[in-house]
This record gives sequence, C-alpha cells and structure tokens, in this order.
Amino acid sequence: MSTKACAVALHPDGGPLRLAAFRHPLAGLQLPKGTIDPGEHAVRAAARELFEETGLETLSAVSLGSSAEIVDGQIWHFALCRVKPPVLDRWRHLCADDGGHAFDCFWHPLTDRTGWERPFTTALDWIKGAMS
Repeated sequence: MSTKACAVALHPDGGPLRLAAFRHPLAGLQLPKGTIDPGEHAVRAAARELFEETGLETLSAVSLGSSAEIVDGQIWHFALCRVKPPVLDRWRHLCADDGGHAFDCFWHPLTDRTGWERPFTTALDWIKGAMS
C-alpha cells in the first residue's frame, strides 16, 4: 500500500478556516500532497510537499491522523502546518515536479466543495471531521 502526505495549511489570520490549495493546469483543484519518501516522517513529508507545490514555508506541523478511505490502495497522512507569514490571497508558484508546472495557489474555505473532484472531496470531508 502506498503512503501519501497531505498538508493542511490554514491561513494564518485566524479567520474562517481556509486551506492552502492550488489549481494544477492538467488536473484541476488540489491540496498539497504527495508520496512519502522512504524513511521520511509523514509530517515532514507534508511540510515538504506544501513548500514544493505552493512555496509556503512551514514553521511547525503536527499530525492530524491518517485515512485509508481516500483512495483505494493508499494511506493518506494529514499534517496541520502552521505557515510563515505574510501570505498573499492568491499567488502563482512554479513547481519543479512533474516536468515543471505553474500552479495558481489560493486559500480555499474548508466548507466549500465547489469545483473539487475525488479524491479531494473525500479528503476535504476527512479534514473537516478532524478539525471539528
């Protein structure tokens, strides 16, 4: 079974829960997530993925838990990441992974599932449950 790390980065203003997200030019709306490298801790992997895919730096991170219900054959590990301010409302980040893509990044309300597809709708539901 493969393991994935998903960063749950909340906007640092303390307002309504908004997560760091991005629009992949080929795959639509996504949360920062990726494969955990051999020997890498899941929380560290989530912080790494957050930086690689959005450019946001993690000041501290804690585990929110794991789920084998997001994608068959995968275990997703979620980490709550406190990001280094200041942050923009929207920004573009050049991701070197996958041949290099420019990701349009933004803060998405946790309760809004508009425009998302599986597995991210399932992940958003899991995060919402973990945060309540």
